[in-house]
Amino acid sequence: MVNALLVLRKKPYYMKKQVGLKEKSLSILVPCYNEQTIMDTTILGINHVNYRNYEYILINDGSTDQTFERMAELLDLEVQKIKPHPGLEFASVHGVYRSRRNPRIIVIDKVNGGKADALNAGIAYASSELVVTLDADSILDEQALPIINRAFTDPQLIAAGGNVHILQGRKFENNVLKPTMVVKTIVKFQILEYLKGFFIYKASLAKSNALSIISGAFGVFKRDVLLEVGGYRKTVGEDIDITLKVQNFRNGRKGLKVAFIPEAICYTEVPETWRDLFKQRIRWQKGFIDCVVLYMKEFIPNLFRHPLSFFFILDAFFAGIVCAFLTVAGFIFTLFYHNDLSVLLLYLTVYIAVSLLYNVIAILISYFYQNSFSVKDLLNIMLVLVLDIVFFRLLTLFYTLYGTIQYFQNKDEWNKVARTGRAYHLEQAG
Repeated sequence: MVNALLVLRKKPYYMKKQVGLKEKSLSILVPCYNEQTIMDTTILGINHVNYRNYEYILINDGSTDQTFERMAELLDLEVQKIKPHPGLEFASVHGVYRSRRNPRIIVIDKVNGGKADALNAGIAYASSELVVTLDADSILDEQALPIINRAFTDPQLIAAGGNVHILQGRKFENNVLKPTMVVKTIVKFQILEYLKGFFIYKASLAKSNALSIISGAFGVFKRDVLLEVGGYRKTVGEDIDITLKVQNFRNGRKGLKVAFIPEAICYTEVPETWRDLFKQRIRWQKGFIDCVVLYMKEFIPNLFRHPLSFFFILDAFFAGIVCAFLTVAGFIFTLFYHNDLSVLLLYLTVYIAVSLLYNVIAILISYFYQNSFSVKDLLNIMLVLVLDIVFFRLLTLFYTLYGTIQYFQNKDEWNKVARTGRAYHLEQAG
């Protein structure tokens, strides 16, 4: 919390006006697997991008529904002869196409190989120096790419994560996109969770040069760095893995930077059913454990040499995973085998106090970034704060425990989350 608050002291260089700044070329990669229900929103979002020097690469990763057919219908595709750059392996490509309606949009139709494989194909066909990765349900804020362009005027910056807000928690009011809590209860919990995750956790880690996850929903990388580290590894946690690869690349070269840019925003859809939320969180947990298994031997010798190793092992792994098991064990022991329940009462008091403070600080920081809620929404948030502490935090603890155990039983299961299929742009326009 303290570290995140310290980030606010100085206005970042990329938020200052730069007259006559040239737009860098951007290749925006969007892997798609069975995304027919949201493809209209995805393509409509592309057409509203506030930027000129870009190419949008949609990678159809062997979808079994009508994703490619919907792309072809909306974009009016024609076959292209584009050779991929060598260096990365990925499943075979059926064809490469360009939209007649928007020539900046390219479609790669390939054999299914997973999200990491699809991203590698996109990198190989990309022509720009900067690669932006988005999920199919991610919609960029109109200022996101201009901010990214200004941020990468720093030649030492090799990768950056953008801020992610929840799509369902936005509404247009007087032609201004504002946050709203008029959503399902499950979405309310996630709105609060994302505020904490991005405005406190990611901001703090980035300030300490220890950012371990550039979200797959919105990340930016120098293309030559992605090629240098061998692209994405096939894993359920490809966003963690590629971030750790890039961070290791940075550690070996003095002066390079990996940043978090909270002002560059995208909006992404979150699960609206408890079943889909369960599937998503178990997948996230498996991805994290997979990276723990792969990188632990590398991080331990550098525990006190590199901030990334320190925070990944002591904060993410020990405090986040090991202590989750210890917390449950300690709670059971105190409840059933310890005669003095004052210890349990003290623990719960501290837990509630710290959790409330953490939540309130996250909301206050979000106001600094013009994420202001109405008075009615603030009253709603107060109820969510209480339910978050007594219910949702315990639920996420269960996800941590179950996902960790599941990794060692069936680590490769993907658990794709269903899309709602809403045309968000059309709703907002109305």
